[in-house]
Amino acid sequence: VQLQASGGGLVQTGGSLRLSCAASGRTVSNNGMGWFRRAPGKEREFVATVSWNGGNALYAESVEGRFTISRDRAKNTMYLQMNSLKTEDTAVYYCAASRYATGSSQAEHYTTWGQGTLVTVSS
Repeated sequence: VQLQASGGGLVQTGGSLRLSCAASGRTVSNNGMGWFRRAPGKEREFVATVSWNGGNALYAESVEGRFTISRDRAKNTMYLQMNSLKTEDTAVYYCAASRYATGSSQAEHYTTWGQGTLVTVSS
């Protein structure tokens, strides 16, 4: 399977963006999926994860209440709606598919990673 992340860009503080992660090659409808990010000069960090059926989601404390993760199993696509963006959200965002049906905040539980999409939030 291959994952293609898109939707990044430049936005002002308080703005919104919607990231997409499209899977190809095989279905990921039975896999938990997640978003991670790496800010300049920092380690990769967990952002959000969703279970195989979209019924359960988990967020990093830093994005809770501002970001919403979702998925469309029929389209083999996952989304991250990001609202009230802050400068500290600036990062390359990566989507990933987990080896487990439930979502996970642990990067080591993910077997397939997308190439990343850059989100820049300006003040």
